[in-house]
Amino acid sequence: MANITIPVSVLSLVPVRQGEDAKDAIDAMVDLARATEKMGYERFWIAEHHNTSRLVSSATAILIKHTLEHTEHIRVGSGGIMLPNHSPLVVAEQFGTMATIYPNRLDLGLGRAPGTDMMTANALRRSQHDSVYTFPEDVQALLNYFGPDEKQGVVKAYPGVDTNIPIYILGSSTDSAYLAARLGLPYVFASHFAPTYMEEAISIYRNRFKPSEYLQKPYMMVCMNVVAAESDEEAQFLATTMHQFGLNIVRRTQAPLMPPTQNMEELWSPLEKQMQLERTRISLIGSKDTVREQITKFQELYNVDEIMAVTYIFDPEKQKSSYKILKEIVEGKK
Repeated sequence: MANITIPVSVLSLVPVRQGEDAKDAIDAMVDLARATEKMGYERFWIAEHHNTSRLVSSATAILIKHTLEHTEHIRVGSGGIMLPNHSPLVVAEQFGTMATIYPNRLDLGLGRAPGTDMMTANALRRSQHDSVYTFPEDVQALLNYFGPDEKQGVVKAYPGVDTNIPIYILGSSTDSAYLAARLGLPYVFASHFAPTYMEEAISIYRNRFKPSEYLQKPYMMVCMNVVAAESDEEAQFLATTMHQFGLNIVRRTQAPLMPPTQNMEELWSPLEKQMQLERTRISLIGSKDTVREQITKFQELYNVDEIMAVTYIFDPEKQKSSYKILKEIVEGKK
């Protein structure tokens, strides 16, 4: 049987719950970070999204600093910084500064998508050329900025030099799997919203991986939706919050995180249901026994090195309970 005793981590998109505002969402993010730190979670990552009223994660570096400030030892990072929107030098200076204040607690996950619609991407764009295509060069620039002084060029990131902040490559297709393998970096796949190419991307990354000064063997992380509860029925009920939230993508709407509902069939059309269930088909939803069985089957197939959980549950206490159940499962507790 595959080992399910693996590190687990948290991804937060800092969603706004119905009836609350941006400050409430940020406070809830900090509360969740502190709770999962006490549970023994490995890391707490924050995503980057723009022009979305239901997510408060646009200024990702500021939220990371805020989370570091309110926690003690959990690793905090980006899931991810979307490099087309940023100058690598500015990212290196920001993260180098945070690493100086909070040594050995920072991760830098990097993505090649803009994390928004094209009009907003154009407003964010740091140059007129399409910087999506310079992603490999930008990643290499950051590796250099965080490296030793003798590897630096004329332009250096102060502070940043010699901070050696770990860099993770994020992906939702196969493109970044090739890059992570070639550079010998850890790879994180976004199966929580784009499961289609997960299996292929994992295979590409592992088969093509080249050992580097950063990593001797592949380190594969997968981000998954997790809704764990006392019973399967309660978990399925709580998961309707995730499905309602997912309809924002299907419908291009901006609804906040909604309470769970018994009437999901009345809220989505057959096509919308099909699209949302396809997007979330790699999820862990159920009681402790059910989720344990789901993880075991997943690990028998893919044997990943770490699971990063994103948990859309309306009630913050039930959200924390879901993370507690997941942690107990991977610790082997009954």
